[in-house]
Amino acid sequence: MFIRSIFFSTLAIALLGLDAASAQNLPPMGPPRLLESRESLYNNIYVYERTPYVILTFGHNKQLYTESVFNTGDDRDLEIVYTQLMTAGLMYARNVRSILEIGTGGGRTSWYLHRFLPDIRVTSVELDPVVVEMSRKYFGLRDEPNFRIEAQDGRLFLSQSKDKYDVIMIDAYRGPFVPFHLLTKEFYQIVKDHLAEGGVVVQNVASDTMLFDAAMKTIGAVLPQLEYYKNDDNYVTVAYDGAARKVEDLAAVAAERDKAYGLRYPLAAMLAMRKRVDPGDTGMISAKATVLTDDFAPVETLKNIERHNRKQP
Repeated sequence: MFIRSIFFSTLAIALLGLDAASAQNLPPMGPPRLLESRESLYNNIYVYERTPYVILTFGHNKQLYTESVFNTGDDRDLEIVYTQLMTAGLMYARNVRSILEIGTGGGRTSWYLHRFLPDIRVTSVELDPVVVEMSRKYFGLRDEPNFRIEAQDGRLFLSQSKDKYDVIMIDAYRGPFVPFHLLTKEFYQIVKDHLAEGGVVVQNVASDTMLFDAAMKTIGAVLPQLEYYKNDDNYVTVAYDGAARKVEDLAAVAAERDKAYGLRYPLAAMLAMRKRVDPGDTGMISAKATVLTDDFAPVETLKNIERHNRKQP
């Protein structure tokens, strides 16, 4: 996952990926301190401490990308708003018996769900074993009944698994990029095949380039019902098959599950942010957007070629 990029020399509030308004509500923080840096096969990894927070960042092209923020005094805290929105899938799923996360990072979303839904099976899959090591060392993650972390490629994990999940969350980034093989029509078909009946897919999609258009069009090619919850430059998409969910039905489920689970970030409040995606709306998705496939997924190109990039209105 990533929130926004910052230069190495900027280690102030931006290191937390928070805006000024959010910063006003934070407890007193100490100066940033580098706890550990590691170079893995996949990432340049930096872990900073800024009391009471620990921040996981990935370095890419002389920039840092905030991956996760952990409040060491409160392991149920989700400081980054889009991670709160990643839990919206709970009000869409017909049942909530098993949850899969692809892209652990510091594991805040999956651990939050485990803490509030301890009887539900939560599995988090992370490609980089060094990131898994760091998440255990600095971010309070540990194997418990109904919670486990797998160090494996998310697509390979699904391809080899016979399990089905009620909620599948996808938040895998390598610096500014989603790995291309996790953003193709073939991948989403594998994801769909591992959804339980009435299941839902929730994904964090950055909105600042043409990659957004291609990603939305590709997801919609496999899962026709596509909705989103927007915060800053992050779109949390919710995709599913079958008939569109009615707002009154979602509201009823949200109220029921808020009460049952005692969630800190109520689903009912998120519902007010819900918007549906119309694939024919060229203001939302460019008419030039292409469905990404295993044979054609120019993720880096769509992210980097400035003359073809656009920002969402």
